[in-house]
Parts: sequence; C-alpha cells; structure tokens
Amino acid sequence: MTSRTITLQVNGTSYTADAEPRVTLADFLRNQLDLTGTHVGCEHGVCGACTVLVDGRAMRSCLMFAVQAAGHAITTVEGLGPRPGEMGVLQEAFQQHHGLQCGFCTPGMLTTLTELLADHPDPTEQEVREVITGNLCRCTGYSGIVAATLDAAERIRAGKV
Repeated sequence: MTSRTITLQVNGTSYTADAEPRVTLADFLRNQLDLTGTHVGCEHGVCGACTVLVDGRAMRSCLMFAVQAAGHAITTVEGLGPRPGEMGVLQEAFQQHHGLQCGFCTPGMLTTLTELLADHPDPTEQEVREVITGNLCRCTGYSGIVAATLDAAERIRAGKV
C-alpha cells in the first residue's frame, strides 16, 4: 500500500510522518510517534481503552485511521497534564481516590472524562456514570473513578487547578 504523508498536532506538537491508509490512529500514535499511553484493547471500539481527544472530542483511536486525523488536534493521556511529566487535576484525583488499579482502562477513562468536565463542569454522579458506560474497567468497580471525577470537577470549579 502507498503511504501518505500526514501532519497532525499531538499534545500541542506538530508531527509530519508517513502513514499507510490502513493504519489506525492508535497504532500510529503508539508505533510511529512512540506515545504508548493510548492502550489498545478490543480493537473494535467496545472497551474504550484507546480513547483520545480529537479536536476536544472523545474518539476511539482504534476505529479511526491515522490519515483521517490529518489536520486535527489530538490529545492523548500524555497531553492531559499542564506540562510534560506533570499530572492534571483529574489524574491527581484518580490517584487520590484509587480510580485506577491495573491501569489498562485509565487513559481512555481520563480522556473521556476530560471531555465531560470541559463540556459540563458540574456533573452529577449519574452523569459521570453514564459517560463512562462506554469504557470498560475490570478492576475498580467504577466507584473510585466516579469519586475522582466529582472531586476533580469540584477542584476545577473552585479554581484549585
């Protein structure tokens, strides 16, 4: 297959690279850009582990081709902190509320919930639970994830970021 040269913004950095039309965004991020925080689970868009933000919207990167992402701004879990190597408020809340155990679902949970908090800074517990229904977690029982999200929302509203 013939590769295409694509340019996209990932975590605020512009990348230009060759991508075969069949390569998923998840594989492109992991294998060509060495951004391995995006996890690949089911490869069918069911588990949510591969969720990234595309222009601020949660998308399954296993269902999107890298060539489709050309010209768009992508945010992976590595780009959620205020600066490289630093955790954002939601990530800190996940740590404090035990919102992760094995960590496999965590990148997808964080990006999905980042979109929620950007759009809806005062969610209810039920709204958080509804948003994460598309993200499977086999370890936590979701309670810590929900508590972390509600805590992060409160911190953001209070300006404690």
